[in-house]
Amino acid sequence: MQAFFTLLSQIKKGNFAPFYLFSGTEPYYIDVLTSALLEHLVNPASKDFDCTYFYGKEAVSSEIIETAKRFPMLASRNVIVIKEAQNLNAETLDELAQYVEHPTPSTVLIFCYKHKQFDKRKKLYKAAQKNGEILDTKPVYENQLPQWIRDRAAALKMKIDPTAVELLSVYIGTDLTAIEKALEKLQVAIGKEAIIFPQHIEQYIGINKAYNSFELQKAIGLGHFSKAFEIIQYLNRNNKEHPLVLILSTLHSYFQKLLLIKGMNSQDNITTVLGISPYFIKEYQTAANRLSMHQISNALHCILKADLKCKGIEGSSQNDARILEELLLKLFTLT
Repeated sequence: MQAFFTLLSQIKKGNFAPFYLFSGTEPYYIDVLTSALLEHLVNPASKDFDCTYFYGKEAVSSEIIETAKRFPMLASRNVIVIKEAQNLNAETLDELAQYVEHPTPSTVLIFCYKHKQFDKRKKLYKAAQKNGEILDTKPVYENQLPQWIRDRAAALKMKIDPTAVELLSVYIGTDLTAIEKALEKLQVAIGKEAIIFPQHIEQYIGINKAYNSFELQKAIGLGHFSKAFEIIQYLNRNNKEHPLVLILSTLHSYFQKLLLIKGMNSQDNITTVLGISPYFIKEYQTAANRLSMHQISNALHCILKADLKCKGIEGSSQNDARILEELLLKLFTLT
């Protein structure tokens, strides 16, 4: 996300805007930029005087504006953070827009609008375009996630084994904040310049390198029933760490990738399309060759039916362990 890195670079260089409008469905970027601004602008000795937090549900526009117009007491800038700004009402947003039209130069106002995009038709957005900085965030797509993990590991001065990348992406998913915390934990545990291997993931993050959703999809794809059955018994015994919804999501994504492989005329850009390491391409191709297009489509249908059952939408009440066992049998008897 180039806009994110551009803003982060400006902040680190000490180039600050009087107003920042951060919005979108990926809170990670909002949190990182807010933390960077606070780190560079707020002196711990003066934070009680020159840093103020407001929360959307309770914030009153007159109080925010009055604080924003106040000059800093000890620091060079007066910093204001509006958290949960998505809960502000329309009237408050319009009143803030009037302030942003003529912001106080010595104040930095940070507007954190999470979990949805800010309406670009609003007066505040247009005022921010003239006198501030805007970041609209979006989630990382699944096929972009492995590269994102490798990049973040590199930023922490670490390398990461391809299998470890897959473990993190499958187990944690696209929760960037959770992945960042996991990588930081690994950095503390094994140190900078180290290589993260699956055993480190197992030891410090708690993901079993032999019994997880990643190994389950591999066993199913390659037709190893005994191994797959052994894995689901472990997952069922540890269902708090391995919820069925997450397992089904992983399997659905896996079979979607197999379907893409079957439909591709050329294998040249397969790693880019699938978003997986070249290290695993042979394994995916072997699974795709083992199954027909019809079988893969049926597998996706079976996974969908299992998902509906676990959510209580279809079929009689069954526990998650039973649903997963029945699904496994269906995936190994595809026609």
